[in-house]
Amino acid sequence: MHRKIPFRSVPDFLKLPTNMYLAKCPAWRSIRRSTWFVFTRGNTNGPAYAAAAAQLLEFDADGKFIREIGRSLYAWSFAHAVRVDKEDNIWVTDKGSDMIIKFDPEGHVLMVFGRKQEASDDGTGPVKHPKPPLPPVDGMFRQVTDVTWDAAGNTYISDGYIQFTRRQSG
Repeated sequence: MHRKIPFRSVPDFLKLPTNMYLAKCPAWRSIRRSTWFVFTRGNTNGPAYAAAAAQLLEFDADGKFIREIGRSLYAWSFAHAVRVDKEDNIWVTDKGSDMIIKFDPEGHVLMVFGRKQEASDDGTGPVKHPKPPLPPVDGMFRQVTDVTWDAAGNTYISDGYIQFTRRQSG
């Protein structure tokens, strides 16, 4: 049995400033703040290796643009996910820089997890997608994809582009 999910389509809901465009966009709504956060790949410049493709935008409940959070942030490279925790902190995962950034509700950086490649690092270059994926390396992310929390407040970060192996005990 298929169940229909009710929805309402609102064409052109987000009102963007002139000369700002959206590309692939994970979005998240903060219920308590009645705002929308959109982490888009529409940007085409920035401090990351090659062209960066990440902007964190906030819109009000009616879709009106409020602000860009973290403009030209060092961690911006390739937007992947945005989430809002129970304290209304904004978390983003950037799979291009291998970084997770936690912002407070005012848009200030509170925490940073991960480290992006630097020009002086061996092997710095465009992100590759080897098949099969490479095995995990302790202390290193490989294209982070999402973040979530449990009821106790523990943070869990998914590293979506690594090869998992099952270990069998004794």
